Amino acid sequence: ELDPALEPVLAKQTFKQGGTEMIKIGDETIAYHPDFNFFITSKLPNPHYSPETCVKITLLNFTVNQTGLEDQLLGIVVGKERPDLQEEKNKLVVNMAEMKKTQKELEDQILKNLSESEGDILADEQLIVVLGQAKTTSDKIAIDVAQAEVTEKE
Repeated sequence: ELDPALEPVLAKQTFKQGGTEMIKIGDETIAYHPDFNFFITSKLPNPHYSPETCVKITLLNFTVNQTGLEDQLLGIVVGKERPDLQEEKNKLVVNMAEMKKTQKELEDQILKNLSESEGDILADEQLIVVLGQAKTTSDKIAIDVAQAEVTEKE
């Protein structure tokens, strides 16, 4: 567990004093720079922090495994030998992210319409239209994802 004295740093509990941004750590008050970054490292293979701490930090796992190294090496080799394939893969990654974002927006719209719907939801024409659009878009995304996975394997 982390030292409680680090709480003000993790929560960025700063205040202005005489026009300068300050932070109190323990008994001392020191100047705080907005570009300050705090890094903690651990030799533990899988460190565990409380949910309260995890909300305040970004946890990066730099564990190296065989599959990850193979993927990185393959990406480097493909980038050198077939830059066109590497560019296509990069486009696929961007397209996949956009499709997932679109799908999430549709799901949010459906949930919003369902929560705002009054009475019989089967009589709500706007909801039925949104559901139809969501179904069509979801089918298209599923086809695009399958195609992207096939292309990525190549």
